[in-house]
Amino acid sequence: QVQLVESGGGSVQAGGSLRLSCAASGRIFSLHTMGWFRQAPGKEREFVAAISWSGGSTDYTDSVKGRFTISRDNAVNTVYLQMNNLKPEDTAVYYCAAEVLGASTLRSRVDYWGQGTQVTVSS
Repeated sequence: QVQLVESGGGSVQAGGSLRLSCAASGRIFSLHTMGWFRQAPGKEREFVAAISWSGGSTDYTDSVKGRFTISRDNAVNTVYLQMNNLKPEDTAVYYCAAEVLGASTLRSRVDYWGQGTQVTVSS
């Protein structure tokens, strides 16, 4: 099994920045692509960003392109999401996610989920 633990959420004003972290433990050798989803109140969970095991391939949903940057440090088994120029519509619970088959994105398959961290952006 794999455990994913998020941190770094919080409250910020519009235009501000936050950095989310996701630490993986357990059978981490099985992990390939990792990334982030989010779920706002009353809405379905949506894909935000993903990064391949090597870090050479990234994928972003259109609404965060140019504002969010995903990265990973395999030496410490951690994935990061740097969020800049935050908007009120970014308010959501952010979930770390991972898959084990080596897909280039998480849009179609997720094998493991974290417990989520709240991000609140006020106007």
